[in-house]
Amino acid sequence: MPPKVPPALYPFEGRVFERGGLRLHYLDEGPDGSDQGPDGLDAGPGGLAEGPSGAIVETVVMVHGNPTWSFYYRDLVGALRDRYRVLVPDHIGCGLSDKPDDAEYAYTLSSRIDDLEAWLAQVVPEGPITLVAHDWGGMIAMGWAARHPDRVARIVLMNTAAFHLPDDMRMPPTLAFVRNTRLASWLVRHANLFARGATWMASAKWMPKTLRDAYCAPYDSPENRIATLRFVQDIPLAPGDTAWEAVSAVEAALPRFAETPTLLLWGERDFVFRPGVCDVFERAWPHAETRRFPRAGHYVLEDAADEIPPIVRDFLARHPVTAVPDAVAGS
Repeated sequence: MPPKVPPALYPFEGRVFERGGLRLHYLDEGPDGSDQGPDGLDAGPGGLAEGPSGAIVETVVMVHGNPTWSFYYRDLVGALRDRYRVLVPDHIGCGLSDKPDDAEYAYTLSSRIDDLEAWLAQVVPEGPITLVAHDWGGMIAMGWAARHPDRVARIVLMNTAAFHLPDDMRMPPTLAFVRNTRLASWLVRHANLFARGATWMASAKWMPKTLRDAYCAPYDSPENRIATLRFVQDIPLAPGDTAWEAVSAVEAALPRFAETPTLLLWGERDFVFRPGVCDVFERAWPHAETRRFPRAGHYVLEDAADEIPPIVRDFLARHPVTAVPDAVAGS
């Protein structure tokens, strides 16, 4: 665990998945006694894991964005792990995972989707999965979903996108500054501008110093801040940008999930993924349940920390996993 993260805030024992010589850190939490981990699952019907009493344990995968890490989901993990197997990776360059330079790793959306695909193939190789995602995590998770629609049982998205933003939703000036200027690149790497700034700007509520320090702890040197910059630089604005085709593929796959139980949780004070982005999801998925939080910002899990965990738990209980919807499996 990095410094400045009190164990009381992050009371988890991480695991490591190795790929291409790089270590990806992740959490694997679930009911006591359930058989978890990369060495194999005690599989029940349809690849579902079995808990200590023989009951089926459904798998929930939480995918973070930038510049957060698995710490962002700490309260939601705690709220679900008594009933569900909860898996939470730290992307390469983020959290407690390795932070290679550009010569060792391609910091692109396609690489992120490939990482998620390889990791899930190892830790939960079959059976239905519930995806929970925020920020860049939504694009990454839905990129995996587009490749494996038959495995997606439920979707929970928070302040994210899985499509090119409409023309009337321009990139916020703050992000444009970070993406496009050499000065901002230097400030992100040498002054932790993005991770530190997000702790002040992404939450509508005042964030205590202990939490601000915990979010920033993995990004404690210029070398360790590379991913926080590369994520922003990878935002595609026009055809020809590195991630453009990957985003187009994710967007094209959205109709496959028209019948998949979906929950949208939206902080309406988000200066990046504004309420209009949630509107796009609602038009694509008319079946989706939406809960909007007028007083919450981009870090909606921080601003609505007491409200969201029971909402998610109720949603999962009302949509138990028995099989992936035929409309998805047959796509």
